[in-house]
Amino acid sequence: MSAALLVLSAAGPLAADDLVKSGTLTIEQVQIAFIGSGNLGGGTLVVGGQKYSFSIGGLGIGGFGVSKMECTGSVYNLKNINDFAGGYVQARYGMAVGSTGGGQLWLQNSKGVVIEVRAKRSGLALSLGGDAVYINFD
Repeated sequence: MSAALLVLSAAGPLAADDLVKSGTLTIEQVQIAFIGSGNLGGGTLVVGGQKYSFSIGGLGIGGFGVSKMECTGSVYNLKNINDFAGGYVQARYGMAVGSTGGGQLWLQNSKGVVIEVRAKRSGLALSLGGDAVYINFD
Protein backbone atom coordinates (compact mmCIF):
# COMPACT_ATOMS: atom_id res chain seq x y z
CA MET A 1 0.00 0.00 0.00
CA SER A 2 1.13 3.51 -0.70
CA ALA A 3 2.56 5.62 2.10
CA ALA A 4 -0.03 8.22 1.08
CA LEU A 5 -2.76 6.06 2.61
CA LEU A 6 -3.66 7.38 6.03
CA VAL A 7 -4.78 5.23 8.95
CA LEU A 8 -7.55 6.86 10.93
CA SER A 9 -8.16 5.97 14.54
CA ALA A 10 -11.28 4.12 15.64
CA ALA A 11 -12.34 7.29 17.45
CA GLY A 12 -12.76 9.13 14.15
CA PRO A 13 -10.90 11.31 11.71
CA LEU A 14 -8.43 13.89 12.93
CA ALA A 15 -10.01 16.76 10.98
CA ALA A 16 -13.78 16.19 11.09
CA ASP A 17 -14.41 19.72 9.78
CA ASP A 18 -12.79 18.69 6.48
CA LEU A 19 -15.35 15.93 5.82
CA VAL A 20 -18.12 16.54 3.28
CA LYS A 21 -20.78 13.81 3.24
CA SER A 22 -21.21 12.36 -0.24
CA GLY A 23 -23.39 9.30 0.27
CA THR A 24 -24.22 6.21 2.29
CA LEU A 25 -23.30 2.54 2.08
CA THR A 26 -24.08 -0.91 3.42
CA ILE A 27 -21.61 -3.80 3.59
CA GLU A 28 -21.91 -7.51 4.44
CA GLN A 29 -18.61 -9.27 5.05
CA VAL A 30 -17.26 -12.52 6.48
CA GLN A 31 -13.95 -12.47 8.36
CA ILE A 32 -11.81 -15.47 9.19
CA ALA A 33 -8.87 -14.84 11.50
CA PHE A 34 -6.15 -16.86 13.17
CA ILE A 35 -3.17 -14.55 13.74
CA GLY A 36 -3.55 -13.40 10.12
CA SER A 37 -7.01 -12.56 8.82
CA GLY A 38 -8.95 -12.50 5.58
CA ASN A 39 -12.28 -11.00 4.65
CA LEU A 40 -14.58 -11.01 1.66
CA GLY A 41 -17.94 -9.40 1.06
CA GLY A 42 -19.92 -6.85 -0.87
CA GLY A 43 -22.15 -3.88 -0.51
CA THR A 44 -24.10 -1.02 -2.00
CA LEU A 45 -23.02 2.60 -2.31
CA VAL A 46 -25.75 5.26 -2.70
CA VAL A 47 -24.63 8.63 -4.09
CA GLY A 48 -26.99 11.24 -5.53
CA GLY A 49 -29.86 8.76 -5.60
CA GLN A 50 -27.85 6.26 -7.70
CA LYS A 51 -26.96 2.80 -6.37
CA TYR A 52 -23.61 1.15 -7.10
CA SER A 53 -22.78 -2.47 -6.17
CA PHE A 54 -19.26 -3.26 -5.05
CA SER A 55 -17.16 -6.10 -3.69
CA ILE A 56 -14.74 -5.70 -0.80
CA GLY A 57 -11.89 -7.89 0.36
CA GLY A 58 -8.58 -7.78 2.09
CA LEU A 59 -5.96 -9.32 4.31
CA GLY A 60 -4.79 -8.21 7.71
CA ILE A 61 -2.98 -9.02 10.90
CA GLY A 62 -4.37 -9.78 14.32
CA GLY A 63 -7.50 -11.56 15.39
CA PHE A 64 -8.90 -14.98 16.09
CA GLY A 65 -12.18 -16.63 15.06
CA VAL A 66 -14.90 -16.38 12.41
CA SER A 67 -17.47 -13.62 12.25
CA LYS A 68 -20.01 -12.07 9.92
CA MET A 69 -20.13 -8.29 9.85
CA GLU A 70 -23.01 -6.13 8.66
CA CYS A 71 -22.20 -2.43 8.33
CA THR A 72 -24.02 0.78 7.57
CA GLY A 73 -22.29 4.09 7.19
CA SER A 74 -21.36 7.21 5.31
CA VAL A 75 -18.92 8.18 2.57
CA TYR A 76 -17.17 11.54 2.67
CA ASN A 77 -15.16 13.64 0.18
CA LEU A 78 -16.24 11.60 -2.88
CA LYS A 79 -16.05 14.07 -5.76
CA ASN A 80 -15.88 11.51 -8.57
CA ILE A 81 -17.59 8.09 -8.34
CA ASN A 82 -14.45 6.45 -9.77
CA ASP A 83 -12.48 7.60 -6.72
CA PHE A 84 -14.44 5.17 -4.52
CA ALA A 85 -12.84 1.98 -5.88
CA GLY A 86 -9.31 1.07 -4.84
CA GLY A 87 -7.18 0.45 -1.79
CA TYR A 88 -8.03 1.59 1.73
CA VAL A 89 -6.33 1.19 5.07
CA GLN A 90 -8.47 0.70 8.14
CA ALA A 91 -7.99 1.01 11.86
CA ARG A 92 -10.41 -1.33 13.60
CA TYR A 93 -11.51 -2.53 16.97
CA GLY A 94 -14.31 -4.71 18.21
CA MET A 95 -15.30 -8.08 19.53
CA ALA A 96 -18.12 -10.48 18.69
CA VAL A 97 -19.54 -13.25 20.88
CA GLY A 98 -22.74 -14.98 19.78
CA SER A 99 -25.04 -12.43 18.15
CA THR A 100 -23.75 -9.31 19.91
CA GLY A 101 -20.73 -7.25 19.03
CA GLY A 102 -19.84 -4.23 17.06
CA GLY A 103 -17.43 -1.48 16.40
CA GLN A 104 -16.84 1.57 14.33
CA LEU A 105 -14.47 1.59 11.37
CA TRP A 106 -12.84 4.53 9.61
CA LEU A 107 -11.12 3.99 6.25
CA GLN A 108 -9.39 6.37 3.86
CA ASN A 109 -7.87 5.93 0.43
CA SER A 110 -5.11 7.85 -1.34
CA LYS A 111 -7.70 10.01 -3.16
CA GLY A 112 -9.03 11.43 0.12
CA VAL A 113 -12.27 9.42 0.18
CA VAL A 114 -13.24 8.57 3.76
CA ILE A 115 -15.62 5.77 4.77
CA GLU A 116 -17.14 5.56 8.25
CA VAL A 117 -19.14 2.46 9.12
CA ARG A 118 -20.84 1.13 12.20
CA ALA A 119 -20.48 -2.63 12.36
CA LYS A 120 -22.68 -5.31 13.85
CA ARG A 121 -20.87 -8.64 14.15
CA SER A 122 -22.09 -12.14 14.80
CA GLY A 123 -20.03 -15.25 15.41
CA LEU A 124 -17.06 -15.72 17.66
CA ALA A 125 -14.11 -13.43 16.98
CA LEU A 126 -11.66 -11.09 18.59
CA SER A 127 -10.41 -8.45 16.21
CA LEU A 128 -7.48 -6.10 16.82
CA GLY A 129 -5.01 -4.50 14.44
CA GLY A 130 -5.28 -3.17 10.91
CA ASP A 131 -6.14 -4.42 7.45
CA ALA A 132 -5.51 -3.41 3.88
CA VAL A 133 -8.91 -3.37 2.15
CA TYR A 134 -9.64 -3.24 -1.57
CA ILE A 135 -12.96 -2.18 -3.12
CA ASN A 136 -14.04 -2.97 -6.72
CA PHE A 137 -17.26 -2.00 -8.48
CA ASP A 138 -19.22 -5.05 -9.67
